Amino acid sequence: MKKLLFVASLALISAFGFAQNNPKPSPATEVKAKLENGAEISIKYGQPSLKGRTPGKDVEPMLNKIWRAGANDATVFETSKDLKINGNTLPAGKYALFLLQKEFGATVIFNKIWKQWGAFQYKEAEDALRVEAKLANNSESAEKLIYSISGNGMVQILWGNLNFGFTVE
Repeated sequence: MKKLLFVASLALISAFGFAQNNPKPSPATEVKAKLENGAEISIKYGQPSLKGRTPGKDVEPMLNKIWRAGANDATVFETSKDLKINGNTLPAGKYALFLLQKEFGATVIFNKIWKQWGAFQYKEAEDALRVEAKLANNSESAEKLIYSISGNGMVQILWGNLNFGFTVE
């Protein structure tokens, strides 16, 4: 009996260890930039793939619903200095970045509770800043969720045929 219990314990430990080494379907990804004003910004997010799904129909963002703007944990936006986001002040620090897609654009939300799983714990009362993002359609579909930060401070979020954009300075 002790031998059987020992073997079962080893099997469980091995299975747990193996599961921990498997890559996540939406791996953690980060994009960084240093702006002209010297501010360093980073965006950390889980990078999902479409796998034949359509944003707004089969997968987020859904119209008028808060989206973590990535997969797994909430997307984290961090800045080393105070910034202007679309002309509005965001103090230096870490924030959860959420999107609220609308019919002709999106609201980008910087929430003070940066460490949270998805958007399940989201509380509007903790928002530090909300700005409007422009929405454009890509001619080519982005299979993976992609964030980019240009040298002039344009942040773009590409997902399927969607292209959300806002400026940081």
